[in-house]
Amino acid sequence: MKLIDTHAHLDDRAFDDDRAAVIASAFEKEIGIVAIGADLRSSRDAVRLAGRHRGVWAAIGAHPHGAKDVTAGTLGALEGLAKRETVIAIGEIGLDYYRDLSPRDVQREVFRRQLELARRLDLPICLHNRESTEDLLGILRETGSEHRGVVHSFLGDAAVARAFVDLGLHLGIGGPITFSKNADLREAVRRVPLDRLVVETDSPYLTPVPYRGRRNEPSYVAYVAEEIAKVKDLPVGGVAQRTTENAVRLFKLDV
Repeated sequence: MKLIDTHAHLDDRAFDDDRAAVIASAFEKEIGIVAIGADLRSSRDAVRLAGRHRGVWAAIGAHPHGAKDVTAGTLGALEGLAKRETVIAIGEIGLDYYRDLSPRDVQREVFRRQLELARRLDLPICLHNRESTEDLLGILRETGSEHRGVVHSFLGDAAVARAFVDLGLHLGIGGPITFSKNADLREAVRRVPLDRLVVETDSPYLTPVPYRGRRNEPSYVAYVAEEIAKVKDLPVGGVAQRTTENAVRLFKLDV
Protein backbone atom coordinates (compact mmCIF):
# COMPACT_ATOMS: atom_id res chain seq x y z
CA MET A 1 0.00 0.00 0.00
CA LYS A 2 1.25 3.49 -0.87
CA LEU A 3 -1.14 5.18 1.57
CA ILE A 4 -3.53 4.19 4.34
CA ASP A 5 -6.70 6.19 4.86
CA THR A 6 -6.96 5.64 8.61
CA HIS A 7 -10.52 6.96 9.00
CA ALA A 8 -13.37 6.48 6.54
CA HIS A 9 -17.09 5.98 7.14
CA LEU A 10 -17.66 3.53 4.31
CA ASP A 11 -21.05 2.55 5.71
CA ASP A 12 -22.43 6.05 5.17
CA ARG A 13 -25.48 6.33 2.90
CA ALA A 14 -23.47 8.70 0.67
CA PHE A 15 -21.81 5.55 -0.69
CA ASP A 16 -24.95 3.45 -1.13
CA ASP A 17 -24.95 3.80 -4.92
CA ASP A 18 -21.26 3.14 -5.58
CA ARG A 19 -19.55 1.77 -2.47
CA ALA A 20 -17.78 -1.03 -4.32
CA ALA A 21 -16.53 1.40 -6.98
CA VAL A 22 -15.21 3.81 -4.33
CA ILE A 23 -13.27 1.01 -2.67
CA ALA A 24 -11.99 -0.21 -6.03
CA SER A 25 -10.84 3.31 -6.92
CA ALA A 26 -8.81 3.44 -3.71
CA PHE A 27 -7.28 0.04 -4.36
CA GLU A 28 -6.30 1.05 -7.90
CA LYS A 29 -4.24 3.83 -6.31
CA GLU A 30 -2.79 1.38 -3.75
CA ILE A 31 -4.67 2.97 -0.85
CA GLY A 32 -5.80 0.88 2.11
CA ILE A 33 -8.75 1.89 4.27
CA VAL A 34 -9.70 1.70 7.93
CA ALA A 35 -13.50 1.54 7.99
CA ILE A 36 -14.78 3.25 11.14
CA GLY A 37 -17.76 2.30 13.26
CA ALA A 38 -19.73 4.95 15.17
CA ASP A 39 -22.37 2.71 16.75
CA LEU A 40 -23.23 -0.98 16.82
CA ARG A 41 -24.84 -1.00 13.36
CA SER A 42 -22.02 0.83 11.59
CA SER A 43 -19.45 -1.22 13.49
CA ARG A 44 -21.03 -4.39 12.17
CA ASP A 45 -21.03 -2.87 8.68
CA ALA A 46 -17.33 -2.04 9.00
CA VAL A 47 -16.56 -5.62 10.04
CA ARG A 48 -18.54 -6.96 7.08
CA LEU A 49 -16.70 -4.70 4.63
CA ALA A 50 -13.34 -5.69 6.08
CA GLY A 51 -14.30 -9.33 5.67
CA ARG A 52 -15.09 -8.83 1.99
CA HIS A 53 -12.10 -6.71 0.96
CA ARG A 54 -8.46 -7.41 1.67
CA GLY A 55 -7.03 -3.92 2.22
CA VAL A 56 -9.99 -2.77 4.33
CA TRP A 57 -9.78 -3.08 8.12
CA ALA A 58 -12.42 -2.32 10.74
CA ALA A 59 -12.51 -0.13 13.84
CA ILE A 60 -15.54 -0.56 16.07
CA GLY A 61 -17.00 1.65 18.77
CA ALA A 62 -19.69 4.04 19.98
CA HIS A 63 -19.40 7.72 18.99
CA PRO A 64 -20.12 10.29 21.72
CA HIS A 65 -23.18 11.55 19.83
CA GLY A 66 -24.96 8.29 20.63
CA ALA A 67 -23.57 7.76 24.13
CA LYS A 68 -27.03 8.19 25.69
CA ASP A 69 -28.21 5.07 23.87
CA VAL A 70 -25.27 2.86 24.86
CA THR A 71 -26.19 0.05 27.25
CA ALA A 72 -24.28 -2.79 28.86
CA GLY A 73 -25.62 -4.93 26.03
CA THR A 74 -24.20 -2.52 23.46
CA LEU A 75 -20.79 -2.65 25.06
CA GLY A 76 -20.93 -6.43 25.26
CA ALA A 77 -21.81 -6.69 21.57
CA LEU A 78 -18.99 -4.32 20.67
CA GLU A 79 -16.56 -6.42 22.70
CA GLY A 80 -17.66 -9.48 20.76
CA LEU A 81 -17.08 -7.69 17.47
CA ALA A 82 -13.70 -6.41 18.65
CA LYS A 83 -12.41 -9.97 18.83
CA ARG A 84 -12.86 -10.48 15.08
CA GLU A 85 -9.64 -10.88 13.13
CA THR A 86 -10.27 -7.85 10.89
CA VAL A 87 -10.88 -5.45 13.80
CA ILE A 88 -7.76 -3.40 14.45
CA ALA A 89 -8.95 -0.59 16.76
CA ILE A 90 -11.64 0.71 19.09
CA GLY A 91 -13.21 3.82 17.67
CA GLU A 92 -14.66 6.25 16.90
CA ILE A 93 -14.83 7.05 20.60
CA GLY A 94 -14.35 10.23 22.61
CA LEU A 95 -16.19 13.42 23.51
CA ASP A 96 -18.16 16.03 21.58
CA TYR A 97 -19.16 19.22 23.40
CA TYR A 98 -20.02 21.07 20.18
CA ARG A 99 -23.28 19.33 19.35
CA ASP A 100 -23.93 17.92 22.83
CA LEU A 101 -26.22 15.21 21.45
CA SER A 102 -25.64 13.17 24.61
CA PRO A 103 -25.22 14.47 28.18
CA ARG A 104 -21.59 15.20 28.91
CA ASP A 105 -21.40 13.01 32.00
CA VAL A 106 -22.78 10.09 29.94
CA GLN A 107 -20.26 10.78 27.17
CA ARG A 108 -17.42 10.66 29.67
CA GLU A 109 -18.61 7.39 31.21
CA VAL A 110 -19.06 5.66 27.84
CA PHE A 111 -15.65 6.94 26.77
CA ARG A 112 -14.02 5.51 29.90
CA ARG A 113 -15.70 2.16 29.39
CA GLN A 114 -14.42 1.93 25.82
CA LEU A 115 -10.92 2.94 26.89
CA GLU A 116 -11.07 0.02 29.32
CA LEU A 117 -12.18 -2.27 26.49
CA ALA A 118 -9.30 -1.17 24.28
CA ARG A 119 -6.82 -1.73 27.09
CA ARG A 120 -8.25 -5.14 27.93
CA LEU A 121 -8.03 -6.30 24.30
CA ASP A 122 -4.73 -4.50 23.62
CA LEU A 123 -6.19 -2.51 20.72
CA PRO A 124 -5.38 1.09 19.72
CA ILE A 125 -8.03 3.80 19.92
CA CYS A 126 -9.47 6.24 17.38
CA LEU A 127 -10.41 9.42 19.25
CA HIS A 128 -13.12 11.97 18.49
CA ASN A 129 -12.58 15.39 20.06
CA ARG A 130 -14.70 18.45 19.42
CA GLU A 131 -14.52 21.38 21.83
CA SER A 132 -13.71 18.87 24.58
CA THR A 133 -9.91 18.88 24.67
CA GLU A 134 -9.51 19.61 28.39
CA ASP A 135 -11.81 16.79 29.51
CA LEU A 136 -10.50 14.38 26.88
CA LEU A 137 -6.91 14.94 27.97
CA GLY A 138 -7.95 14.70 31.60
CA ILE A 139 -9.56 11.29 31.13
CA LEU A 140 -6.63 10.03 29.10
CA ARG A 141 -4.20 11.14 31.83
CA GLU A 142 -6.36 9.55 34.53
CA THR A 143 -6.40 6.23 32.72
CA GLY A 144 -2.73 5.94 31.81
CA SER A 145 0.51 7.77 31.23
CA GLU A 146 0.65 6.53 27.64
CA HIS A 147 -1.95 5.50 25.08
CA ARG A 148 -1.79 3.85 21.65
CA GLY A 149 -4.00 5.36 18.98
CA VAL A 150 -4.98 8.31 16.82
CA VAL A 151 -6.55 11.68 17.54
CA HIS A 152 -8.91 11.64 14.59
CA SER A 153 -9.28 14.80 12.48
CA PHE A 154 -6.81 16.73 14.58
CA LEU A 155 -7.53 20.46 14.35
CA GLY A 156 -5.61 21.94 17.27
CA ASP A 157 -2.56 24.14 17.52
CA ALA A 158 1.03 23.12 18.27
CA ALA A 159 0.53 23.12 22.05
CA VAL A 160 -2.47 20.80 21.87
CA ALA A 161 -0.62 18.59 19.41
CA ARG A 162 2.27 18.27 21.83
CA ALA A 163 -0.08 17.33 24.68
CA PHE A 164 -1.51 14.42 22.68
CA VAL A 165 1.86 13.32 21.32
CA ASP A 166 3.29 13.32 24.85
CA LEU A 167 0.61 10.74 25.73
CA GLY A 168 1.94 8.47 22.98
CA LEU A 169 -0.78 9.24 20.47
CA HIS A 170 -0.62 9.87 16.73
CA LEU A 171 -2.42 12.73 15.01
CA GLY A 172 -4.84 11.94 12.20
CA ILE A 173 -4.49 14.64 9.55
CA GLY A 174 -7.24 15.06 6.99
CA GLY A 175 -8.76 17.46 4.48
CA PRO A 176 -8.78 20.54 6.76
CA ILE A 177 -5.01 20.88 6.39
CA THR A 178 -5.70 21.96 2.79
CA PHE A 179 -8.11 24.73 3.89
CA SER A 180 -6.57 28.21 3.71
CA LYS A 181 -7.86 29.30 7.14
CA ASN A 182 -6.07 26.55 9.09
CA ALA A 183 -2.67 28.16 9.64
CA ASP A 184 -2.47 26.91 13.24
CA LEU A 185 -3.04 23.34 12.10
CA ARG A 186 -0.32 23.61 9.46
CA GLU A 187 2.09 24.99 12.05
CA ALA A 188 1.27 22.10 14.38
CA VAL A 189 1.92 19.60 11.58
CA ARG A 190 5.18 21.34 10.77
CA ARG A 191 6.37 20.89 14.35
CA VAL A 192 5.16 17.36 15.07
CA PRO A 193 7.60 14.59 14.06
CA LEU A 194 6.52 12.75 10.94
CA ASP A 195 6.54 9.46 12.83
CA ARG A 196 3.56 10.74 14.84
CA LEU A 197 1.33 11.51 11.85
CA VAL A 198 -1.14 9.38 9.92
CA VAL A 199 -3.40 10.49 7.08
CA GLU A 200 -7.17 10.16 6.80
CA THR A 201 -10.21 11.42 4.91
CA ASP A 202 -13.18 11.07 7.31
CA SER A 203 -15.09 10.19 4.14
CA PRO A 204 -17.65 11.27 3.10
CA TYR A 205 -16.90 14.43 5.12
CA LEU A 206 -14.12 17.08 5.21
CA THR A 207 -13.20 16.83 1.54
CA PRO A 208 -9.79 18.32 0.76
CA VAL A 209 -9.03 21.00 -1.79
CA PRO A 210 -9.41 20.75 -4.80
CA TYR A 211 -12.66 18.79 -4.27
CA ARG A 212 -13.93 20.70 -1.24
CA GLY A 213 -17.72 20.90 -1.30
CA ARG A 214 -18.13 17.47 -2.88
CA ARG A 215 -18.37 14.04 -1.30
CA ASN A 216 -15.06 12.88 0.13
CA GLU A 217 -13.69 9.41 -0.56
CA PRO A 218 -10.57 7.42 0.42
CA SER A 219 -8.68 8.03 -2.82
CA TYR A 220 -8.54 11.75 -1.94
CA VAL A 221 -6.20 11.01 0.97
CA ALA A 222 -3.37 11.62 -1.51
CA TYR A 223 -4.14 15.35 -1.38
CA VAL A 224 -3.64 15.28 2.38
CA ALA A 225 -0.22 13.65 1.99
CA GLU A 226 0.72 16.24 -0.62
CA GLU A 227 -0.18 19.12 1.71
CA ILE A 228 1.77 17.60 4.61
CA ALA A 229 4.76 17.33 2.29
CA LYS A 230 4.46 21.02 1.42
CA VAL A 231 4.13 22.05 5.06
CA LYS A 232 7.13 20.00 6.16
CA ASP A 233 9.16 20.68 2.99
CA LEU A 234 9.58 16.97 2.30
CA PRO A 235 9.12 14.78 -0.79
CA VAL A 236 5.54 13.56 -1.00
CA GLY A 237 6.78 10.01 -1.56
CA GLY A 238 8.61 10.14 1.74
CA VAL A 239 5.53 11.41 3.55
CA ALA A 240 3.40 8.66 1.99
CA GLN A 241 5.90 5.98 2.94
CA ARG A 242 6.35 7.15 6.52
CA THR A 243 2.67 7.73 7.28
CA THR A 244 1.86 4.31 5.84
CA GLU A 245 4.57 2.73 7.99
CA ASN A 246 3.13 4.55 10.99
CA ALA A 247 -0.36 3.19 10.32
CA VAL A 248 0.88 -0.35 9.71
CA ARG A 249 2.86 -0.33 12.95
CA LEU A 250 0.18 1.34 15.05
CA PHE A 251 -2.70 -0.85 13.90
CA LYS A 252 -0.61 -3.97 13.26
CA LEU A 253 -1.96 -4.19 9.73
CA ASP A 254 -1.36 -7.21 7.56
CA VAL A 255 -0.42 -5.58 4.23
